[in-house]
Amino acid sequence: MKDPTLAKAAQLGKGFCSDVYDWGEGRVLKLFHGLGPQGRAEREFEATKAIHGAGFPVPKAFELVEVEGRRGIVFERIDGVSLLGFTHKRPWTIPWAVRLLAELHAKIHRHLAPTGLPSLRKRIAARIDASDAPEAAKQTARERLAALPDGTALCHGDFHPDNILITSRGPVVIDWSSASCGDPLGDVACTSHLMRNASLPPWAPAYMHLLLRCLRSRMHSAYLKRYLRLRPGTRRQIEAWDAPLAVAAKSWRIPETI
Repeated sequence: MKDPTLAKAAQLGKGFCSDVYDWGEGRVLKLFHGLGPQGRAEREFEATKAIHGAGFPVPKAFELVEVEGRRGIVFERIDGVSLLGFTHKRPWTIPWAVRLLAELHAKIHRHLAPTGLPSLRKRIAARIDASDAPEAAKQTARERLAALPDGTALCHGDFHPDNILITSRGPVVIDWSSASCGDPLGDVACTSHLMRNASLPPWAPAYMHLLLRCLRSRMHSAYLKRYLRLRPGTRRQIEAWDAPLAVAAKSWRIPETI
């Protein structure tokens, strides 16, 4: 496409870090706002290509582009609704959705990380360094992180219901900008942190905010229980990541949402 422009592109979605536009011919453009770390588009593009090549259900990444001064990625268009949006219209499916979340996460962790992905521990360490927590808390978090295991599994890094699309061909996992190589239980701990602390987006129905307050603890427990039936590990091993992640989360300037 010569001299790409958004003039005739229909906006399909809007997020904290990027917008998604119809890009024609079965493709979409994910265009970043520039709020994320430098090189975010490049990392997501390379990670998604590698993960797609390994046979995991992710959108195909076609090319990196620059549109109106913003970096973006042209992806295969996947028609579907997010797992989060699915439960908003069908709140009675929440138990099924939590179970699917755990089963997909376990499936991801059966894959070895493609060559070139950064270390999960290094990503968390960088977030700790960027945190506005007191230096003493940061140092304690670094020491606890250093005692945790490394690993070779594929880790998503931001795995939650809004990054799973329910489609006619089955679930598809999107947004691999935080993909890394590491210990699966560290990746589970990232999702556990979100499930215990994140809020729903403002556009979510009021009854879903109420359900989250009432069911948060049960959903979190059900997710961990199902995951640990499918993969080795214990809750204590997952909880060992909590202190470093709590400090790392303070570097995130955009409100956490799921």
